[in-house]
Amino acid sequence: MKKNIAFLFLFFLCSFSFAQKNNFIIAENYFRNNEFKKAIQLYKELYKKSPYNTTYLKRLVTCYQETNQFSLVETLVTEKIKRFPKQTFLLVVLGHNYERQQLSDKANEYYQKALETIKSKRGYGSVTANLFKEYNKLDYAIEAYTTVMEQNPKANFGFQLAQIYGEKGDFGKMFESYVDLVDKNENFVNNVKRYANRYINEEPENENNILFKKALLRKSISNPKNIWNNLLAWLFIKQKQYQKALTQYKALIARDADHLSSVKELGKIAFDNLDNDTAKDCFNLVIEKTNYESDKFHAIYMNLIIDIANKEPELDNKFKSVLDQYGISRKTIYIQLAYADFLTFQRNNPEEAISVLEKALSLAGSKFAKASVKLKLGEVLVFTRKFNKALIYFSQVQTKFKNHQLAQEARFKVAQTSYFKSDFTWAKAQLKILKGSATQLIANDATELFLTISDNQPSDSIPTGLKEYAKADLLAYQNKNEEAISILSEVITNYKNQPIEDEALFKQAELYVKKEKFNEAISNFEKVLLLNPEGVLIDNSLYALAELYNTKLNNPKKASEYYQKIIFDHASSIYLVDARRKFRRLRGDDI
Repeated sequence: MKKNIAFLFLFFLCSFSFAQKNNFIIAENYFRNNEFKKAIQLYKELYKKSPYNTTYLKRLVTCYQETNQFSLVETLVTEKIKRFPKQTFLLVVLGHNYERQQLSDKANEYYQKALETIKSKRGYGSVTANLFKEYNKLDYAIEAYTTVMEQNPKANFGFQLAQIYGEKGDFGKMFESYVDLVDKNENFVNNVKRYANRYINEEPENENNILFKKALLRKSISNPKNIWNNLLAWLFIKQKQYQKALTQYKALIARDADHLSSVKELGKIAFDNLDNDTAKDCFNLVIEKTNYESDKFHAIYMNLIIDIANKEPELDNKFKSVLDQYGISRKTIYIQLAYADFLTFQRNNPEEAISVLEKALSLAGSKFAKASVKLKLGEVLVFTRKFNKALIYFSQVQTKFKNHQLAQEARFKVAQTSYFKSDFTWAKAQLKILKGSATQLIANDATELFLTISDNQPSDSIPTGLKEYAKADLLAYQNKNEEAISILSEVITNYKNQPIEDEALFKQAELYVKKEKFNEAISNFEKVLLLNPEGVLIDNSLYALAELYNTKLNNPKKASEYYQKIIFDHASSIYLVDARRKFRRLRGDDI
């Protein structure tokens, strides 16, 4: 009998709960559709059955206000306060009700009463502050949150305060709130970076960047912590001031060597952004301080790559010295790869490179190291025009590492090699797959080559110049730039007014830049601009001209003109962000 009664009670309880939930869903639908009169009836019933549910109360209040029944709100809330005098947050609801009636003095009277209850520790501080924020009474919300935190040092409403200051446009206070938040709990640092990132940019002299930096520096003086160096380094990296970021990391390393991983990452970022001096400083520090062999050899490898990029003298001897010092072994496998690349593409000595790589392949321990050696061997074989043998190595990697980045890289090399040997159909099939599935860098290269083939692929045995263009591309790959330029000249002459013309002009211009024949390069880029104002190479040419005037010819006025054309005429260009930043710098915005 008792079990039956218990079952019936449970059944009744579940039915009641289901009915409540269903009525609330219907009421919410009415509310969202602005059918407030219909919603009122349901919310009244819900609130009557659950008088402690503040959601029902707030919804009922809003419905009354939207139907101009302000006196009902006053009666409802006043009775609630009488029954539950400790729920002082309801004073804010009353104040807002008066404000809806444009009775500002009366509204402020109740807002002040609500604040007083927090100060006397009688009120629901955080609930009151949240209501002020919800009603857009931002100054009251700031005072409420601040009072709560003063009374309870463990309370942390930094995000709420920062958000409010941001809404008010007081970004200095906003950043101070974020910094205070981290000061209380360092676990919030990644969230703070994410939110701060919405307001700062790459410009060091941007007002928000300065305000954030000042907030960090003030806090680092008043309460020194490692986290301030971390955040300052993050800000400097955002601003592409990598040497300043390194200074912050050096300060951290002086206290704790575990921060060396950040220096390694900074070195990579600096290298990717062509700040080779800072990158080398980072890698030298890693070599000096690290206790891990893998990090040390990676840093040595990166320094050699930087030396190649900087065209440092005596590089042959430097490679040999490193390999003599540390040995030709598995530990130095990637240094051996860099040496083979240097021998092939800088010294035109692919035979010795192949010898180095064949030895490296016999030493490679992991499957990833073996794959890297095979990819490099394939590249050297392409350099020597041994295309079929190169394709074997690339295909082996592609088969072994399905869906891995190495496989995507190998597939691109298969496509590129097929293109070099004029097998355009197979190259295009490989590139089509890569366009959507590869990493961004490979996807961009794949898309570019795919478009080149698609736009110029011969049909009905009518030549389009693509074979000659691919031959020039191979010569450029082999660093035989004069020969490549000569063939491209023939393409430009023989296929005038055909789609291949602008591609040949652009490619030739890039080679002129490499050979520091800047006038010829400028002439070609300008021809591309005139040839087809709607062509896909227009923004590429504009950016190339801007960079040429900016970095090689010391003509900021002309550089600014071309950056500006990208900004105003090519808003969807991948160069837009860079063009805008460099244009502002040349204009003097960050002086």
